Amino acid sequence: MIKLLAAALVAVAPFAAHADAVDTLKDFVAHVKTGHATFTQTVTSPDGAKKKTSSGSFDFSRPNRFRFAYAKPYEQLIVSDGQKVWIHDIDLNQVTARKFSQALGATPAALLAGGSLEQDFTLSALPAKDGLEWAQALPKAREGAFQSVRIGFKGRDLSAVEIIDSFGQRSLLQFSQLTANAPVSPALFTFTVPKGTDVIEQ
Repeated sequence: MIKLLAAALVAVAPFAAHADAVDTLKDFVAHVKTGHATFTQTVTSPDGAKKKTSSGSFDFSRPNRFRFAYAKPYEQLIVSDGQKVWIHDIDLNQVTARKFSQALGATPAALLAGGSLEQDFTLSALPAKDGLEWAQALPKAREGAFQSVRIGFKGRDLSAVEIIDSFGQRSLLQFSQLTANAPVSPALFTFTVPKGTDVIEQ
């Protein structure tokens, strides 16, 4: 997702831009230990005909702790405490719990939570698009829930994550107001099952 300039620079500029995109991703995973942002998620069907939009807030603390709090159009909470990933569907009054290692592995969330980049993913840079520098991460595991992840940066700041799942569905998360390495309360990553809520262990 990048566009380049003129003639004499063609041989050099692509390499520089590509190196920057991958290096920015590696630097982000290595040095940004905590963060808070708001996000908008747009899910598009494989044929591009249907779109669903949701929004909320995102917090993380490496290693392996994160919290997605969806506020609109429906409330949902996804929390990783480092041991388990909890998914609370508030409208359904239901909680699904999975072991962290089984829930993540080589997944997009593992990228943000501090997964092993080069062990689990093949990294490459893509052309710039929409004012962002993009890096692509392809899972090395042949079987999985998604085909690719693209991570967009504006300067050194995480701006977007685009996920193409195994069915060709596209999910685009756009982050704003990202605060990197700010104090984040450990309580955000502790999940207590609400009284009377059904729990499904997977």
